[in-house]
Amino acid sequence: MLPIAPSPGAAMTTKRKLKIAILSRGPRLYSTRRLKEAAEKAGHRAVVLNPLKFSIDVEQGEPDLHFKGKPLSTYDAVIPRIGASITLFGTAVLRQFEQMGVYSVNSSAAVATSRDKLRSIQILSRHRVGFPKTAFVHDIDQIQPTIDHMGGPPVVIKLLQGTQGIGVILADTTHVAQSIIEVLQRAAHQNVLIQEFVAESRGRDVRAFVVGNRVVAAMRRVAKGDEFRSNLHRGGTAEVVELDAAYEKAAVQAAQIMGLRVAGVDMLEGNKGPMIMEVNSSPGLEGIETSTGIDVAGSIIELIEDEVIFPEIDLRQRLTLRSGYGVIEIPVDQNSPLAGKTIKESGIRDHDALVLTIQRGDLTIPNPLGRREMLAGDVLLCFGNTLNLKQFAPAPRKRRRKAAAK
Repeated sequence: MLPIAPSPGAAMTTKRKLKIAILSRGPRLYSTRRLKEAAEKAGHRAVVLNPLKFSIDVEQGEPDLHFKGKPLSTYDAVIPRIGASITLFGTAVLRQFEQMGVYSVNSSAAVATSRDKLRSIQILSRHRVGFPKTAFVHDIDQIQPTIDHMGGPPVVIKLLQGTQGIGVILADTTHVAQSIIEVLQRAAHQNVLIQEFVAESRGRDVRAFVVGNRVVAAMRRVAKGDEFRSNLHRGGTAEVVELDAAYEKAAVQAAQIMGLRVAGVDMLEGNKGPMIMEVNSSPGLEGIETSTGIDVAGSIIELIEDEVIFPEIDLRQRLTLRSGYGVIEIPVDQNSPLAGKTIKESGIRDHDALVLTIQRGDLTIPNPLGRREMLAGDVLLCFGNTLNLKQFAPAPRKRRRKAAAK
């Protein structure tokens, strides 16, 4: 997904006082305090709730939550600040808020996905987003061929659930990499990723803070001394940076692919452009606000004001409840019978189907009118009768495979 083109004459939503829950175990933490302050400054009520103090009541037709043994009062929105160590329970609480119809800045599914480095990379790999070569191996004897495929050492070894630079190790040789992975797998029972080391960015990275469909602030982090990890928690320093269009686009696109409305996107400055390292669903505010002077917390509250009436909806599930109906993406190439025709001329609507959006480069055109022309390179998101839509579906694309072992 990419930025959505604004509808002409779109009406402004009326601002109303909201009650916002901030899920956090640390009410005195900088990020939690700033979010509460920003909400109250905007005229809303914000309450910090420890996610571990909830009990989840699952009952048919009446999803509910109890906090410290008492029924939870009504909230309009929730901001998840769930620590990595309580991801499972924290996302379960967040999911229950969603079932109760409360708007969440980041969905429970997106938070859970972003916490799994392997799953995140797998999802990003389907899209045209740059990131370092990454591998996940189980057998020790696969480490050497994997590193050779990456171009040889040094390589970076990462724990799947590590945060703040913890569990990120630079291995200068294949032998060292094998030893580290063997210890982590067998002694510590930890799964790890092997990642290409981007030498030109050693000790430096960029964090872009995405809110909604834009980057509201960005900083460059520089590691201390010979340390290759630039995390501020490891002694790194931060400086304000003006992102060029390629980096801003990559950050927004990565956040949207992960389904996050608020995200800290960490990127390396590679020779070939931005390379995504991590998409963080609970990025800290202190470093970015201190180094840039930008009110990031205020931007998050503004996002809530704009979107609180649009709760998370599983579009595919809602639209396919009726048997025989579904959602499909239809690429339009030069040889497509749709290229150069308007939606009305194409006959799609006559086949019990609707074009929901047209993806055109960096632009998403929502709810296109019948007179909208479809061009080669467009991707249509359609909903309708699956039997009729099959005639517009592209032939399965054959992947070009490299030389296989078997």
